[in-house]
Amino acid sequence: MSRPEIVFVLARARNGVIGRDGDLPWRIPADLKHFKALTQGAPMLMGRKTFESLPGLLPGRRHIVLTRDRGWRAGGAEVAHSVDAAIALADADRLSVVGGAEIYALLLPRADRIELTEVDDAPEGDTVVPAFDPAEWREDAREAHPAADGKPAFAFVTLRRR
Repeated sequence: MSRPEIVFVLARARNGVIGRDGDLPWRIPADLKHFKALTQGAPMLMGRKTFESLPGLLPGRRHIVLTRDRGWRAGGAEVAHSVDAAIALADADRLSVVGGAEIYALLLPRADRIELTEVDDAPEGDTVVPAFDPAEWREDAREAHPAADGKPAFAFVTLRRR
């Protein structure tokens, strides 16, 4: 099979924060539904910390974990020790890359599309992803959602490599 379309799926605050203490620094139910819809039916690639932060295996998706730890194993996880091995293991038309920051940085040169939830907030956090370079990425779609019920405004944005 040829290389899959590599799609980043992430939520990022204005200040670049994507996580705090192994969790999301916000609770936006619409973003979780959006994440599920975007990743359903495709293998997901993530780092060990991201896998361990999940509430459990997410139904309808394969969990490929990229880790340097040769002895690491977890029920329901397929393990890869290099980017090339992870992509080969996916053996699919599309590969959803779901975090964390190190995994995004490793795969950014190979990414084809970014499904970004822009969160209109600047929370404290310990995991940051820099803004995506507009010289490399063009915005194809944007769906804005206002702040409501104590939750920040956000937008679902699709970026494609130029």
